[in-house]
Amino acid sequence: RLQARPRLSVPAAFAEGPSRPTLFLSDQHLSPARPQALAAFHAFCAGPARDAAAVYMLGDLFDFWIGDDQLREPFVAAVVRSMRGMADAGVPLFVAHGNRDFLLGARFARATGATLLPEYATIDLAGVRTLFCHGDVLCTDDVEYQAYRARMRDPQTQRRLLRLPYFVRRWIARYMQKKSADSKAGKAEFIMDVAPAAVAAAFRSHAAQRMIHGHTHRPARHVHDVDGTPRERLVLADWYDGGSYLEVSEEGARVMQLPPPPA
Repeated sequence: RLQARPRLSVPAAFAEGPSRPTLFLSDQHLSPARPQALAAFHAFCAGPARDAAAVYMLGDLFDFWIGDDQLREPFVAAVVRSMRGMADAGVPLFVAHGNRDFLLGARFARATGATLLPEYATIDLAGVRTLFCHGDVLCTDDVEYQAYRARMRDPQTQRRLLRLPYFVRRWIARYMQKKSADSKAGKAEFIMDVAPAAVAAAFRSHAAQRMIHGHTHRPARHVHDVDGTPRERLVLADWYDGGSYLEVSEEGARVMQLPPPPA
């Protein structure tokens, strides 16, 4: 069941003025095994993000997150420094939980200066009521995944996981990644995409005109007819083949590609 969530607010000093767009990105899947994505992320935080009205990272920032004690890992510390630099420069930063990093917690938020988002959030963006989320909650045709998601998002399950030794949690994360890959190989493509009924329900519940999400790794612009009214859905790209983000301003929405980092 969809529940109404409070609106987020962007500070007026940043919300006003067409020169400051709002930026959205998702599915960076950062890890030491993907140095190009890491370099692109640091470039984003030091470059386009500094001129934004606000930055929204909509889930799966990390390839996996096994608890906020992961902050001690060197590559994570570098990511946190880049994010903190953006926040300290006065750019409001918001981070959503993804299916890979649903254990991001208060220590991470304090370290980065970010605000952790609820499952669904809305803002009035350049006069358009905009709804955003990671996107996995919309994939309701994948019954097996939704059952897993419900277990993993349960606070009691998360407390049990976080009580396990760090090396055990790391092993579980690797195991679940392999299990997920094996499961996807046997599923039809449409099952792993968003369900039209779930999309329509989200638009209705939040009275939104636009929706932005990631998760599916299928970047595109869709127009949905919901109760006779066209609604726009923008799907963000993953960062496996290069960094990109969505820029939304009074002029509209456009996809921006980051230049490839030096070899």
